[in-house]
Amino acid sequence: MTPSSSLNRRNFIRMGAALPIAAIAPNAAFAAASAAGGVPSVGYIDVPPNVALLNINEFPSGPTPAAVDMMHKMAVNGNRYYMNETKKFGAELAASHDLKPDYLTIYAGSSEVLHFTALAFTSPTKSLVTADPTFEQTWRVAESQGATVHKIPLKADYSYDMKAMVAADPNAGLYYVCNPNNPTGVPVKRADIEWLLANKAPGSVVLVDEAYIHFSDAESVIDLVAKDKDLIVSRTFSKIYSMGGLRFGYAMARPDLAEKLHHYGVNSMATTAVQCAKVQLADKQLIPLRKQAMRDTRDKTFDFLAKNNYTFTPSQTNHFMLDMKRPGGPVATGLAHHNVMIGRVWAVWPNYARVTVGSPSDMQSFQTAFLEVMQTPTDKLNALYHPYPHLLNTHAC
Repeated sequence: MTPSSSLNRRNFIRMGAALPIAAIAPNAAFAAASAAGGVPSVGYIDVPPNVALLNINEFPSGPTPAAVDMMHKMAVNGNRYYMNETKKFGAELAASHDLKPDYLTIYAGSSEVLHFTALAFTSPTKSLVTADPTFEQTWRVAESQGATVHKIPLKADYSYDMKAMVAADPNAGLYYVCNPNNPTGVPVKRADIEWLLANKAPGSVVLVDEAYIHFSDAESVIDLVAKDKDLIVSRTFSKIYSMGGLRFGYAMARPDLAEKLHHYGVNSMATTAVQCAKVQLADKQLIPLRKQAMRDTRDKTFDFLAKNNYTFTPSQTNHFMLDMKRPGGPVATGLAHHNVMIGRVWAVWPNYARVTVGSPSDMQSFQTAFLEVMQTPTDKLNALYHPYPHLLNTHAC
């Protein structure tokens, strides 16, 4: 386990340019930005404000104040289409990855990228090979169109078993790799992805989902897109950039692969989302400072769990899997009765549940509630009804 590292005073103050800080206090790094025009920040409209939302891997605060200000300016001119702004920013985003403009396509979040890629490259005669557990978007789409889905268990150290993935179907239509993996938060070694690309059949496509890579020390494979590999890389601004509800993501692939995705549609993007992403991409302090703040909070949570003899995945992201030592679903329901919402359970690991890392105060609420719930008999937890059933979504994030 990586020792918790603290922000020094100078970097903490500098966070004002990268994080929406309301005050210099323990929770300052995760405080919500002030809403434009004096409108109060309401968070989840249908959720009480005292509920800690640790269930769908959201960043615990909104976009930076500069981005919020830009979105306000764009919103008051919402009668204008500004369609060319998406194309212009797409070229800027591609250049930031050393890619040509036609190697990048903007979508409303990266879920569309995963969806369209599965549609394009799986079929009744072309299978999908994926890890288990991982994010299930691609396998749900593949199954819906009659494709065989090979779900390969993670190794004991939570790494991908690439040799087993290729052995499952050397001629698969699509191999899906989530790096770092959701739900474990564990990075995938670049060498393993390179091995997969080198050992799959010609024409098989590898999809690498880098939704959480900004939180981690994982190595990206975007440079291999520029080398025209059979590779699609997806990224999103939903996580470290706090744009989950604003919907901004993108796909990177050589033009002939990108064209197969375009067959299923390309968005006319909301100008507020485009400009929010543009402002935050230009903020070079945002990623390192948010990454460090998240790591500090996560490591303190890990220290608490280790002290209390609970097992968890060695995550480098804003989520981890926690062994409840009993079925995870009823524990999640018990925590919800203490106003702490945690994530879901994967069928392959029924005693684990995913926990999103929230703000320091969120995680303190989690720690207090967790100890109490774990002392509750299983039969009593099984008898509970979930207090927020409208928030339950077995396919969310």
